[in-house]
Amino acid sequence: MHIALLPGDGIGPEVTRASSRVLSFLVPHAKLTSHPIGFGAYREFGTSLPEETLEAVRDADATLLGAVTTPVGVPDYRSPVLQLRQRLKLFANVRPVRTTPLASSRGDVDLVIVRENSEGLYSGRERRSVDGDTAVAERVVTRSACARIARFAFELARRRQGQVTIVHKANVLRETCGLFLEAAMDVAAEYSDVPTSDMLVDACAMRLIRSPESFNVIVTSNLFGDILSDEAAELVGGLGLARSANVGAEASVFEPVHGSAPDIAGQGIANPMAALGAVAMLLDHLGESEASKALDRAIEEAVREGDTPPDLGGELRTDEVIERLLARL
Repeated sequence: MHIALLPGDGIGPEVTRASSRVLSFLVPHAKLTSHPIGFGAYREFGTSLPEETLEAVRDADATLLGAVTTPVGVPDYRSPVLQLRQRLKLFANVRPVRTTPLASSRGDVDLVIVRENSEGLYSGRERRSVDGDTAVAERVVTRSACARIARFAFELARRRQGQVTIVHKANVLRETCGLFLEAAMDVAAEYSDVPTSDMLVDACAMRLIRSPESFNVIVTSNLFGDILSDEAAELVGGLGLARSANVGAEASVFEPVHGSAPDIAGQGIANPMAALGAVAMLLDHLGESEASKALDRAIEEAVREGDTPPDLGGELRTDEVIERLLARL
């Protein structure tokens, strides 16, 4: 088993290093290799995603990404995460959202947001007029990508024995969201056993606040999914616990949702919990279900008992969080 590690920038190396200790404990037979990515890679190699890193992700059984910095004002800098998703066809972004033991968490929440990951407004097709006063972004939506992500969501809902909510804005974006809704409803016809509804994205955003427990699987487009999943994470403790997967037919990349937090990098207080949650998803993806469940239980116990870093209300440093977690495991 080969797991590629992409530490990245800021606190990325810290949470990746912490996660690698847990991985080595739970799956000692796994081969772990580390590869450059992000702004640091750009400054050293002239690219945020070196070809060697791309090949390592392609060849690995799964990949763990720490965090990357995407600087503003660097004209030729491209997000390495978007490049990974597009070049390796990581078409599905999967964000589970579950009730946590934190006092701030809403109860009875257990949903998954499935986001189309390869096109939409994140396709990178932007331009500005010669005078610089007008900017245009092209929203790319294809029937094949819409059907592919819908089928992924319906298969997931069938395993979860839950319903699918198709989220769009077809009343305004009639062509692009219209195509998304049309393709998703065509797929829904193949899954008569899965309850299905559709909802406008603004109504979905309100309902997530009012009654998140009413959702099971939400499937939506790239930008809407990005926003809704961060909103949903705040209902159960925030980005400090938020995990995600980028899944394709030939490669999969797992990552914490938080950013690179350069303001606290190197201080030893980075929160590794979201990265560890991503590790649990990675292990489950690789068929290591018992190790995945054990890690999830240990994370939940640590949060319940306050063995957490400062941003989750505790007083532990990063290495202390890992030591106590390993003791539980």
